[in-house]
Amino acid sequence: MSLDNIFDKLWLDYTTQNPDVQKVYELFTNEGETVLNDHIAFRTFDDPRINIDVLSRVFIEHGYEEKGQYEFAEKHLYAKHFEHKTRKSPRVFISQLITKDFSPFLQKYVKNSVDSMSKAYLNSDELIYSGNIFGTHTYETYLQLRTESEYAAWLYVYGFRANHFTVSINALKKYNTIEKDKQFKLNEFGGEIKGTKEELLLQSSIMANQIKTEFSDGVYNIPGCYYEFAQRFPDKTGKLYSGFIAKSANKIFESTDFYK
Repeated sequence: MSLDNIFDKLWLDYTTQNPDVQKVYELFTNEGETVLNDHIAFRTFDDPRINIDVLSRVFIEHGYEEKGQYEFAEKHLYAKHFEHKTRKSPRVFISQLITKDFSPFLQKYVKNSVDSMSKAYLNSDELIYSGNIFGTHTYETYLQLRTESEYAAWLYVYGFRANHFTVSINALKKYNTIEKDKQFKLNEFGGEIKGTKEELLLQSSIMANQIKTEFSDGVYNIPGCYYEFAQRFPDKTGKLYSGFIAKSANKIFESTDFYK
């Protein structure tokens, strides 16, 4: 499968699940803008069968290479970002939960979930957009995981899919700043706009849609995916900054936190 087909599949799943994402996208395209993705992000656990190295393989085989590593001590996460060697494609940002930092309950859940996965998925290029392949989930387990990690609870329900896409402000013609649109609930953790021009990266995001989700013990509204916005600035050499700022990304993660 081509790289373009992979991104098309990820985008279709992402927009189908999230009505607000499509609305934001159309706000730009209706004004004649071509929306380019700055980066696309994925979540996983640190189990060696499904960790960053496993999820990144399909991208590396299509010409990507590792460009940066990041640690998020507060959320017990580790991440890497990848960029294509030759073509202009979205950066790929993959994070993983450091499960040893959590309770025996969470560690056992992760191990049992991965144990139950089909080996066909584990060795497939389709893993990256396979969704929830951990089996039936209960709201009770979701809530228990959420007390320890919003990240783990999200992954429990949604599995392997794009956690978010990101509008590149640099690629827009009519907008040269991250502007606020009150039609959508913004992520205010750490301020509505994260980062500074001096750090060469500004980021903002809407909060994830509340999605009606069917559990084995009922139907509940829980946060799904979200849309991010990024604006990059040139460094002293004139080259556009291409990495990520950990303290800003730390707050962007909270775009999928539960809210009423």
